[in-house]
Amino acid sequence: MNNENEGLQHRRGFIGRDIIGIAVIIAIAAIGYFAFPDNLALLTRMITIALLVLSLDLVTGYCGVATLGHAALFGSGAYAAGILSAHYGINDPLLMMLAGIAGGAVAGLLCGAIILRAHGLPQLVLSIALINLFHEFANKASTWTGGSDGLSGIAPDPVFGLFEFDLYGHTAFFFGMALLLIVFVLLRVLVRSPFGMLCRAIKQDPLRIRAMGASPKAALIRMYAISGAVAGVGGALNAISTQVVGLDSLSFTQSAEALVMLVLGGTGSLFGALSGTVIFMLFEDYVSAANPFHWLTMVGALLIAVVLFAPKGLYGTAAAFVGRRREQRS
Repeated sequence: MNNENEGLQHRRGFIGRDIIGIAVIIAIAAIGYFAFPDNLALLTRMITIALLVLSLDLVTGYCGVATLGHAALFGSGAYAAGILSAHYGINDPLLMMLAGIAGGAVAGLLCGAIILRAHGLPQLVLSIALINLFHEFANKASTWTGGSDGLSGIAPDPVFGLFEFDLYGHTAFFFGMALLLIVFVLLRVLVRSPFGMLCRAIKQDPLRIRAMGASPKAALIRMYAISGAVAGVGGALNAISTQVVGLDSLSFTQSAEALVMLVLGGTGSLFGALSGTVIFMLFEDYVSAANPFHWLTMVGALLIAVVLFAPKGLYGTAAAFVGRRREQRS
């Protein structure tokens, strides 16, 4: 009976923290909307990259898979949504989003099947090779992707036939926020599910999981596909909001920056992934505008300081500090 009560209180604690977290996300989005009314494109871009970083956290933070090619999943989702509109005239945003999810998931299955054949540094090499292959394929398939000129002619219809994608970016911002909240809630359920706990256990001790009769590789490939679907949401949102898809969506730089954002916020935490994205992109935007010649130096100094003094990331270190204070009080 006591165990049941403790379990119920534990679940209520999780739900309470989730509600608070969602409220904080909405509050930050509202502050951003009123603080940057003329720069909603930046906020929408932050949402698309946040979805990419969340997807990366699933495989790197929760599963321990080293990758520097996750933009392949993001770009696949972007091109899938863009091609559906530009070449087939299917401009419904929800159908374009489904195409992006499918494109990202398929890319996730392919990349996962290849990357998971190795471990450690060879995984990084394979991921870099894959992102270069995806980039080169998109460049050569210019009939479908537009090549180095980019895929244009994307013209999404109004959402539900009511909300047009205006030049000021209002519809794109609210559409993106709705997607981010839905994805975030689903991922919170996923990482606490038995499957999510299995993936965490595989990160800690794959040999024991294999001895128990489970297949670590099969579970990781499934997580890679889910991660690809999440990245595909971000890619499709990017295609819908900007109405163009360029080769930069499949660049190594995009992958590396996503990993930097994840480390900045804290791996193995969805809140850490979101906070790292917001902090990095706001800091980058502000510093590059204030000092266009030396802004990379300032960004580098920030990252060095975080790695040295907050190795768990900004959110991870703050959460650990709050946890220690609670233990001391109790």
